[in-house]
Amino acid sequence: MLRQSLQYKLQQKLSPQQIQLMKLIQLPTMAFEQRVKQEIEENIALDTGKEEKENEDELYDNTQDIESNDANEDDFNVDDYLSDDNIPEYSTRANNYSDDDENRDIPYAAGKSFHQHLKSQLNTFRLNDQQYLVAEFLVGSIDDSGYIREGLEDIVDDLAFTQNVMTSPEEVDVLLKTVIHELDPAGVGARDLQESLLIQLKRKKQKPARLLAIQILDKSFEYFVKKHYKKILHKYDISEEQLKKVIKEIEKLNPKPGGSYAGNNKIAEQIIPDFTIRIIEGELELTLNSRNAPEMHISSTYNNMLRGYKESKEKSKSQKDAVQFIKQKLDAAKWFIDAVRQRQQTLLVTMSCIMNHQKEFFLTGDILNLKPMILKDIADEIEMDVSTVSRVANSKYVSTPYGTKLIKEFFSESMKNTAGEDVSTREIKKILEVIISEEDKKKPLTDEKLASLLKVKGYPIARRTVAKYREQLDLPVARLRKVL
Repeated sequence: MLRQSLQYKLQQKLSPQQIQLMKLIQLPTMAFEQRVKQEIEENIALDTGKEEKENEDELYDNTQDIESNDANEDDFNVDDYLSDDNIPEYSTRANNYSDDDENRDIPYAAGKSFHQHLKSQLNTFRLNDQQYLVAEFLVGSIDDSGYIREGLEDIVDDLAFTQNVMTSPEEVDVLLKTVIHELDPAGVGARDLQESLLIQLKRKKQKPARLLAIQILDKSFEYFVKKHYKKILHKYDISEEQLKKVIKEIEKLNPKPGGSYAGNNKIAEQIIPDFTIRIIEGELELTLNSRNAPEMHISSTYNNMLRGYKESKEKSKSQKDAVQFIKQKLDAAKWFIDAVRQRQQTLLVTMSCIMNHQKEFFLTGDILNLKPMILKDIADEIEMDVSTVSRVANSKYVSTPYGTKLIKEFFSESMKNTAGEDVSTREIKKILEVIISEEDKKKPLTDEKLASLLKVKGYPIARRTVAKYREQLDLPVARLRKVL
């Protein structure tokens, strides 16, 4: 049986312009610059830099949302796209930016790449054509840390399918040990940490401590990494002093031999802060990086084309089609300029609220002065959605008198101390870190003991919470923090 009924439903739909704005907000400075550059390249109606005064008087002013497919001479009013008024509204250069910002390009490391450096060394070995191809493939299989993660069987299969080279695991293993493991830096081409450390030790001049270190790493690697020192002392019948010398030798080795090569041609990391906070006469001053505030306007060339169309007495179909194309470009340019301006306003409003909320920290630099703050606190205060605040916080940096910080670092949950006050979990982590740094490394504190010490300091948290915070701080358990 068929029935008809009315159903009311609320649905939230984002317009293309809103989606564009959200995407722009989440971009950090350098990615935003690339996005602006891309838009300018794709839309020739959009221009950057300063227009001369005589051209500004005839720039694009006001658009209407008219579907281009339905447009004709009657419903497309060229006057809506022409104006004799100046429109500083569309010159989107923000007044709030740092004057000393510089437009720097991304630096690149020069010289040979890591793999080029390894490949060039193959010429020092006597290899036939097949051996060279296999060795070259092995070099290409080494990751940036200096390890070969694939198994021998997988390498043999890859050689057959990709290089048409038929070989065996035994042949690959021989080349690995006699050629790849002889390359510099020492330790590259190993399949795991144990093998890499042993390669490095065997390449050094042999002395009693190193010979003992090789023996321990070869036969008792698990005992060593888990710091079962008593078992090692008993198994090898050595003194604590001898074991200390072994540990000292192993600590000199590089667990990531590939990372030590300076000429790997990776992009040099460079953080460009989106904001700058300064202390001026005891007060905080927030500025937006000028690279987030490009000066953009509508190209005057398009304005002149529209004016010519308006003044033309006879309008051909090709002229109308051209004007409709111009309209689409002008609409897109206006939307983009509006989105960039709204992005600037959103960034400033959000960061200003964060700065005021964490004023004590920005004035002192003391992490203990960080107040509990979650995304909803800021969202409620500035009357924006939590997702918008999240987009600002997750990918933006701020330059402070105490270094450049990721904005999301200022957010943390809260808990009550014994005095009933709300304190930041970041404050607790800092105190936990200090306690562990000051402990007796010969008798490191267990998580249960750490929980007791925190309780004495006024932070009643459970042992499992201590373990969670310790792991977040990338600190190992007590047994692995122990030293002889």
